[in-house]
Amino acid sequence: MLRVSGLSKRFGGTQALRDVDLEIAPGEIHALIGPNGSGKSTLIKVLAGYHRAEPGAAAELDGEPFDLGHVTGSRHDRLRFVHQELGLVEELSATDNLALSHGFSRTAFGTIHWPETERRTSTLVERFGLGVDVRRPLSLASPVQRAVVAIAAALQGWEGRRGVLVLDEPTAVLPPGEVARLFHIVREVRDSGASVLYVSHRMDEIFALADRVTVLRGGRRITTRPVAELTPRSLAELMAGHDVETGPRGCPPPSRAAGEAALEVRDLCAGPLRGVGFTLARGERLGVTGLVGSGHEAVPYAVCGAWSGPVSGRARVPARSPRWVDLRDARALGIPLVPADRAREGVVGAFSVAENLTLPLLDRLRARLGRLRRGREAVLVEQWVRRVEVRASGPGARITTLSGGNQQKVVMARCLAQRPDVLALCEPTAGVDIATRRQLYELILRQAADGMGVLVSSSDTQDLLALCSRVLVVRDGRVVRELHGRDITEPALVHAMEGTSAT
Repeated sequence: MLRVSGLSKRFGGTQALRDVDLEIAPGEIHALIGPNGSGKSTLIKVLAGYHRAEPGAAAELDGEPFDLGHVTGSRHDRLRFVHQELGLVEELSATDNLALSHGFSRTAFGTIHWPETERRTSTLVERFGLGVDVRRPLSLASPVQRAVVAIAAALQGWEGRRGVLVLDEPTAVLPPGEVARLFHIVREVRDSGASVLYVSHRMDEIFALADRVTVLRGGRRITTRPVAELTPRSLAELMAGHDVETGPRGCPPPSRAAGEAALEVRDLCAGPLRGVGFTLARGERLGVTGLVGSGHEAVPYAVCGAWSGPVSGRARVPARSPRWVDLRDARALGIPLVPADRAREGVVGAFSVAENLTLPLLDRLRARLGRLRRGREAVLVEQWVRRVEVRASGPGARITTLSGGNQQKVVMARCLAQRPDVLALCEPTAGVDIATRRQLYELILRQAADGMGVLVSSSDTQDLLALCSRVLVVRDGRVVRELHGRDITEPALVHAMEGTSAT
């Protein structure tokens, strides 16, 4: 269905892709996997026409040649994409976003037929069952809802057609129940006659969904193999080029500093949340989880002062002050946030690595007359880049030139450089590879071992299993279950989130 040969791409002194071949069979779900910086996103952007391939590359779709790197003209409409960045206009509604690519329904007089246009959008979006309001601006939607709209936009007009749908990390912020729904839709697309190129860092997804997998490393194609011939360990070793550990490990116990409160929250109301309260101890890793719309994702934003809607309740960080703070003024608590949507909320794309890292530290780096102490800034940036193992051409490199995993490390370093008593994380490993995930886990666990309280909101059960010593499960805006230590298992988490019996 799709054949690419001799694909190379260079950015300045960086060889992003080197002589890559890729073949996708008709009716196949073909996984593309590799560590951050391996060239996956570059390959997809060349296919989409965003980047132009180096001379010598060739491509065919269903036997018809097309030019790599052309947005219009010879690029096939039957090659559709859902990118990591989604490509949505967030000031517009779901209805407007879908109509941008396939047009509005018209009345007999040539005006927009709004009821029909909205009905058509609702039909596409409702397949996911997430209750997306097709009239509201997407800036007000959750990351999960925006992902659903992007997938729905790509699926327009695919009924019974031959082609290739490319999904780049589509489940990065989806909880288990929504992942299963997405898998069902991907299989429907495959059964309708299309092929799927599926990019993911999640091993369980590759083995549950894909027929074959192509592994990239360092811009080269390492191998293409049937998934049935591989194990999670052998696939991880192909990605990394050496032996690796796979699967969540037993989570270490709380640090010796645990016991004293690092954060106390009372009567928290934000979004769906209704009167949530908890205490986070020093050295504790407290998880908060639930299904989409349960309210769990509002917890870290609310305690950091980053929740966009109305919020009420009170909280305090005893190490900073015994005074209770109204959560409408939660920024006074001094809790930094690693947000769920890295590209939209975590980094300033036009800034460098150094500028992104030091944004909240400018007061500390200013001299007496207000000028920035560049030498002091350089020392701090070098220290944290080395400490969290950021891979970049230098501190002056634009943040968008880094892989997703390295961008996440910069966001993490920015938070930790503030020397907080409490760190809040929302979907901390979304869109990162298995090696970077391990590095982030180790970094978070080290901070907790030193006495920092860590609040982790995640829909990824692997994060909860690997990081958390206690988990609060939220349903319909309230904490319905609390799991401790060995009771934190994937079945227990899923059953508590869905409100079903484990028997």
